[in-house]
Amino acid sequence: MSDFQIGDRVEAIDDVVKGFITQIDGNTVTVDTDDGFPLSFDKEELVKIADDIKVSNYEVAQVKKEKEEPKKKRGPIPKPKERNLPKMEVDLHINQLVKNPKNMGNYEMLNLQMDTAKRQLDFAIAKRIQKVVFIHGVGAGVLKEELQYLFRKYDNIKYYDADYQKYGLGATEIYIYQNA
Repeated sequence: MSDFQIGDRVEAIDDVVKGFITQIDGNTVTVDTDDGFPLSFDKEELVKIADDIKVSNYEVAQVKKEKEEPKKKRGPIPKPKERNLPKMEVDLHINQLVKNPKNMGNYEMLNLQMDTAKRQLDFAIAKRIQKVVFIHGVGAGVLKEELQYLFRKYDNIKYYDADYQKYGLGATEIYIYQNA
């Protein structure tokens, strides 16, 4: 416990009150707050503030920045084989394939999407990419069914729903067996 004197700048420990000591009567200290109110406290409820300590705005900003930076979380470590596998994504939404799909019919859109899917699938097989995610969207499920029909034509492809957390129900992931 520090010795208080009249004129010391103090702060309440359990309250947001700062001010100057105007009167000391035994264990009771009267503080004239920054808001202009005289308040009485026990000596144990106050702490002296040093006026000679100056902190720049830059230092305050640095401390705030340190506190706000989230700690980097370590995710699950992938197996060495999975770590090196490139995962290719093919977005088959029509607005990703053409600039203005308004003047296209449903049949034309579906054909364009299927041609794109077949071309990307052949590319993945040629480049020995083992995992490909085809993003087809939820919709009525026509494109998803057509994709599955295409995948069934290949003996070396296994297909399944893609990661739900990342894609929801609107994507299918395929695994291409390279040694088939």
